[in-house]
Amino acid sequence: MSDTEVFLALLEAKRNGQGGVLATIVHDQGSVPRHAGSKMFVRPDGSIVGTVGGGEMESRVIKQARSVHASGVAEMSHHELVDPSRDDPGVCGGQLDIFMEPILPNPTVLVIGCGHCGQALADLAHWLGFRVLVSDDRADLCNPNVIPDADEYLVVPASELAKTVTIHNRMYIAAVTRGVALDTEMLPPLVDSPAPYIGVMGSRRRWANAVKKLKDRGVDVAKLNRIHAPIGMELNAETPREIAVSIMAEIIAHYRGGSGESMKWMGSPEEADATPHAS
Repeated sequence: MSDTEVFLALLEAKRNGQGGVLATIVHDQGSVPRHAGSKMFVRPDGSIVGTVGGGEMESRVIKQARSVHASGVAEMSHHELVDPSRDDPGVCGGQLDIFMEPILPNPTVLVIGCGHCGQALADLAHWLGFRVLVSDDRADLCNPNVIPDADEYLVVPASELAKTVTIHNRMYIAAVTRGVALDTEMLPPLVDSPAPYIGVMGSRRRWANAVKKLKDRGVDVAKLNRIHAPIGMELNAETPREIAVSIMAEIIAHYRGGSGESMKWMGSPEEADATPHAS
């Protein structure tokens, strides 16, 4: 299998919001089944495109790749193919070093609710460079005519959303729905997802009512504490576009590790040079 097929599989996985791990042999010595430059792409489910040699050694690489994908941190693995009695994964007699590079999904915003605020939010998230998914149970709103720049349109009931989309650890969920009833249907499966951010739009009173209903349904309070509600940063926003800015500001702060504090500065140039993150 050629490198082209490996890279095409990688690009497809990235477009689909899945990612994976690219395993590349960077050094070989002695008798080995594959040589430096050989590549294998490992999807999150463990399926592969390409090969780094097959057998027990490749099985171990696949297992390690799934761990690398989960952590998002690259690793180098060394394999001695000499003596299975000492737990070597082969008998060829050589050695391999394999670089495991995580291919992370593009940062994604999942907008739930395609009303005025959802439309503005999807538009802004796209402009900011995020991959954008939009979802609503109303097909007349969740479509390219209303929201032209989304990457996916998920016309499903709120209660079915978690079964429809693969939620990963670079997906930021913004629920701008039309009521508590939808929120209480939507949230129970989402709070168990690996999404790093879940925000829900509405007043404090609306969220308090939603929390009560979710508790009555048996949802753990600790899980509800991870939800940002009311969603967004306090900008005293009123219009849909202003609300979208408030929401995306909070999402960007989570994505980039920002504090959300004002960057106003009144010190001297010398003090600025000594201050972390000063520009």
